[in-house]
Amino acid sequence: MPRSLWIGLALSAIFVVAAALSFLWTPYPVDGMNIPSRLQPPSWAHLLGTDQFGRDILSMIMVGARTSIAVALLAVGIGMALGVPLGLAAAARKGGLLDEVIMRANDLIFAFPALVIAILITAVFGASAMNAIIAIGIFNIPVFARLTRGGALSLWEREFILAARVAGKSAPRISVEHILPNVANLLIVQGTIQFSLGILAEAGLSYVGLGAQPPTPSWGRMLAEAQTMVSLAPHVALIPGLAIVLTVLGLNLMGDGLRDLLDPKVRKARA
Repeated sequence: MPRSLWIGLALSAIFVVAAALSFLWTPYPVDGMNIPSRLQPPSWAHLLGTDQFGRDILSMIMVGARTSIAVALLAVGIGMALGVPLGLAAAARKGGLLDEVIMRANDLIFAFPALVIAILITAVFGASAMNAIIAIGIFNIPVFARLTRGGALSLWEREFILAARVAGKSAPRISVEHILPNVANLLIVQGTIQFSLGILAEAGLSYVGLGAQPPTPSWGRMLAEAQTMVSLAPHVALIPGLAIVLTVLGLNLMGDGLRDLLDPKVRKARA
């Protein structure tokens, strides 16, 4: 198994375990303010210190991991659930009206970054974690649609697909039974990459106030609240920033390792 996969799994597991544990236990209540203990450095009482309101940073990092993972996971799920069928349909009707409509719609979505989509959604429905999920999920749809279409197009002229067509199978059935299993490795790898980008996007949206709202902890909002405290207590900003960096690094390494593991061409090249 590739070393990058092991390292990525280890880093990702730390935050997944922390997020899961936060449902049952945190060292302190995340909404428990203790002004006399504000901006305390890491100690045995508070392993990662306290913020400007005296809240335990470790507890907030644990619950913030839950928020980031949930938003990114649901956003990737939306992207895959809608993008993969669209990509399969476009590839099955290459050059036709359906293919053209799907690809031009993808181009339209790509013209608007996730932040702009989030601003539009927020202007109508208000800022919330759910709206952040919708914004990031919409941006993920064309990513998976293009990837699926590209992988499927290279398969439609293969002999086993031609044999399935001769056997009388319809295009939707061929897409589900033969095309989808053969592009699954591409989707898995891209899913891990989009998952890491989803965590970054959630942090960015929360940083500008468009993500999860108080009192729900969020790594991005922790950074935003700490930006004026860097000179007084650097750990208040460094710790959530380091959490984002390590989580994204772990997911990217995991995606790279999965690519090496699942792609026979890469395995053969590195052998």
